[in-house]
Amino acid sequence: MTHRRSFLSTTLAAGAATLAAPYFVSSQALGAEDSVAASERITLGVIGIGPRCTYDLTAILKLKDVQCVAIADVQQSRRDAGKKLVDDHYGNQDCKLYHDFRELLARDDIDAVLIATGDRWHAAASIMAAEAGKDVYSEKPCGITIHDCQKIDETFKRTGRIFQAGTQRRSVPNFIQAVQTAQSGKLGQLKELQATAYLPTLDNTWLPAEPTPDNAVCNWNLWLGPAAWRPYNHKYVSGGWRGQYDFDSGARLLDWGAHTLDLCQWAASADDTMPVKYEPSQTAITCTYANGVRLVVDFLETPFGDRSPRWLTRLGTCPVRFIGDEGSVETGDEGEIVASSPALQKELASIRRVRGLDVTAHARNFFDCIKSREQATCNATVMRRSHVACHAAALAWILNRTLVIDPKTETFQNDDEANRLRIRPQRDWA
Repeated sequence: MTHRRSFLSTTLAAGAATLAAPYFVSSQALGAEDSVAASERITLGVIGIGPRCTYDLTAILKLKDVQCVAIADVQQSRRDAGKKLVDDHYGNQDCKLYHDFRELLARDDIDAVLIATGDRWHAAASIMAAEAGKDVYSEKPCGITIHDCQKIDETFKRTGRIFQAGTQRRSVPNFIQAVQTAQSGKLGQLKELQATAYLPTLDNTWLPAEPTPDNAVCNWNLWLGPAAWRPYNHKYVSGGWRGQYDFDSGARLLDWGAHTLDLCQWAASADDTMPVKYEPSQTAITCTYANGVRLVVDFLETPFGDRSPRWLTRLGTCPVRFIGDEGSVETGDEGEIVASSPALQKELASIRRVRGLDVTAHARNFFDCIKSREQATCNATVMRRSHVACHAAALAWILNRTLVIDPKTETFQNDDEANRLRIRPQRDWA
């Protein structure tokens, strides 16, 4: 942002010296009326705007020091809906639209991007954005392979850009308090951490081919991006890509696991490592750390379609449970924390309840870190460790056998097939 501020200050100084007539600057530009001066605002571009991005962006638009100036999406209907959301908020028609996000990244007046494409694009778009000098908030799963996650982390370390994974539950009060309780010793020595996930699926079927629309309506080549080619079907671009191996992450395990396993990593103070052993079963994947602590990825549903009876349904989606030898805590997206003892329950009763889907605090952390250049709460390294653990668990389920990984090299021991699956071929889409 320094180059923009220098430009603005130089331009205004020159204008003051040369203009004979009075020069008026709006109160909004000067930062009055609870607004922020233009030189202090972070300019934001959006890459991929569907339902989740609309939720994120609605919260971000309320931040006075952030201004959304551009949206890129391969679908015209989504571009137009995004522009209406932004322009209606600001009361103007200034939001620029692009069908190719590379044009958005080429703008040197954009400081940061929000990436909310389908999973297949998250890693490539994040890396390209960092190379273009942008800071990145990427929806999860941030990479659909172990290699993707490694490359994101390496790129952001090399470029010095700020990265925030969209695992926003690290910024939600009840999850924060549950983690702090586990780390404080109030549960005794941690023995087991439990994370929920959808029952994994593995689908390689193709939907029937349909006529490919005009690029202005939907650029199918750009929609596919680095994923393997297949014929167009409108259901894909309407969300029907989920569960498809070519487009999805870890047999859908990362849909929730990117959140819940990540919270277990945090509770175990294991952001610099991961479990080393992954044992799949019909209802769960048991992951074991080198110190013997277990992290159980429990499927929300059984293979027979029944909801797992092991969770308190009133706690909402993405529940987690932390168990020590002296007690336990459990929480989910509805904001309530359930403790194993009345005394601990009373202590936790005052926690402010915020639904786990709320992105406001997480986005605020990202934009504050853009200004300070400090690492974000869910920076690329934190993301890498929890995502790689999720992928290792998913591969154990896909291969239906126990896998052992070296946390330092992130390679599997004595399993060539698992190691080959750490990366996928990339299609030449450009």
